Amino acid sequence: MNKSSLLNFKSVLAMTAVALLALQLSACSKPVEAVKISGPTMGTSYNITLFPAKGVELDSQSMQKSIDESLKAINQQMSTWIKDSEISLFNQSQSTDWYPVSAEFAEVTAAAQEISKKSGGAFDVTVGPLIRMWGFGKDFTNNNPDQASIDEAKQNIGYQKLDVRLSPPALRKQIPQLQINLSAIAKGYAVDAIAELVAGMNVSSYLVEIGGEIRANGVKVNGDLWRIAIEKPSTKERSIQQGILLKDTGVATSGDYRNYVERDGKRYSHTIDPSTGKPITHQLASITIMNDSAMIADGFATAIMVLGEDKGKAFIAENQLKAYMITRDKDGFSTWNNFPDETFIKP
Repeated sequence: MNKSSLLNFKSVLAMTAVALLALQLSACSKPVEAVKISGPTMGTSYNITLFPAKGVELDSQSMQKSIDESLKAINQQMSTWIKDSEISLFNQSQSTDWYPVSAEFAEVTAAAQEISKKSGGAFDVTVGPLIRMWGFGKDFTNNNPDQASIDEAKQNIGYQKLDVRLSPPALRKQIPQLQINLSAIAKGYAVDAIAELVAGMNVSSYLVEIGGEIRANGVKVNGDLWRIAIEKPSTKERSIQQGILLKDTGVATSGDYRNYVERDGKRYSHTIDPSTGKPITHQLASITIMNDSAMIADGFATAIMVLGEDKGKAFIAENQLKAYMITRDKDGFSTWNNFPDETFIKP
């Protein structure tokens, strides 16, 4: 090979090496895209956004199948809308002996009972008969109950009339008529359960949302925190009250502005105060709670929604909760919160 040919050959090798390096750099710099999975569940919807671990290609169809199967199982345990669900069968039973249940069912009920004790009964899983009586259950009615009916129903509610055992998992009624409803905590539990499921699927970070209850883990692939919005509690239009940033936490909101009925020009919230047997009437419109567990945040939010603004603030302080309150006033809405400043998205 002459000198000229040798130089040309070396030039070709050099250009080939540069081209290969460019291809490698291009492959390395390919942005990691978020995987999004969504579907119906619990009378609402779920939305999951996640980023794969480094070098992992996720099978979203397989992931969705696992997620749907898990949510179906939770529904079969805790939905009062399913006639043969675990909770429905327990409610139908008239036995006052220990009633065997799944470990998950017992776990959620035990957590609910703990929140009931802490809130002095403001949160109460036995309030289901009153919820139905006011027209918010599957047996819809468009008439307000009279006081005699409310008083009679109150005789058959009370979290103190329910015993929970974790090992072996079982529940026990102290009166045969007792029924339970986990709707105020089950979505939060489902968020936690799906978050744990997703965490084992080779992901680096995720955001799980079911019906507005949320659990966030890690940060986005570009280092940004997760962004969500607290909704303005208006019945007329949907708009954002406040944007917040999340990392490694659960969030749940309870309010009186989405699930309600109107009768004779008066609006009735779906949140029932167990002490009165009637829908809440105070000015607290929305409460958002941050907690490591979306289930616990869900339960605490419901309890505070029953307590109202003043008692709710005392409860927040006593239990060292992170909270964001929106209250109705003569000018529209006012807010109070104890979230860290760095939580808020600046305008």
